[in-house]
Amino acid sequence: MPPNEAELSAHLTRLLDIRLLDPLEILLESDTEVSALRTAVRSRAGEWAHRILAGDDSTALGVIMRLVATLYPDDGPFSPPTDWWRTPLGQALAWRVGHPTATSVSYAVAGAMLGITRQGVHDLVTRGKLTRHPDGGVTPASVRDRLRARDVGPTVPGAVPGRRDGRSHHD
Repeated sequence: MPPNEAELSAHLTRLLDIRLLDPLEILLESDTEVSALRTAVRSRAGEWAHRILAGDDSTALGVIMRLVATLYPDDGPFSPPTDWWRTPLGQALAWRVGHPTATSVSYAVAGAMLGITRQGVHDLVTRGKLTRHPDGGVTPASVRDRLRARDVGPTVPGAVPGRRDGRSHHD
C-alpha cells in the first residue's frame, strides 16, 4: 500500500530540508533568508503528496520525476539503493509506476518495493503472480500491478491491510 498523504508530505519536507534547504542555509550563513523557503516547501509538500497519491498517472509521474531529478541528481539512470524503496517516496513511486526507468528490477528491489523478502518475490514469480523479465529479475510493471491489486483495504477484522481475505501479502 502507498503511504498516506501526511506520511508522504512529512517525508518530502524532511528530504527537501536535508538535501536542499540545510545546505543553502549553510552556504548563505543565515536561516533568515531560508525560512520563507522552508514555509513554502512545507506547503507545497502537501500539494505534491496529494498529486502523487490522488492525481492521475500523468500528473503523479510528473511530480515524482521532478522530485527525483531535484533530490537525486545524477548523470546516470535512476538507481536508488534497495532500502530507498521502503521510504514513503519509494513506496509511492512503486505504487504509481513501478520503476520509472528500469525494464527489470532484481528480486531484492522487487521485495523492497512490495515490502516482502526476496524469497517472497521468488514464490510470486514461481506462481505467476509477478512477471519474470527475460533477462532476469522482475518487470517493474508487474510489481506496480501487484501493489495496486492489493491496495483494497482490509474488510476482515485483523486482516492484513490491502488483503480482503486476511492472508499474507505474498499469498
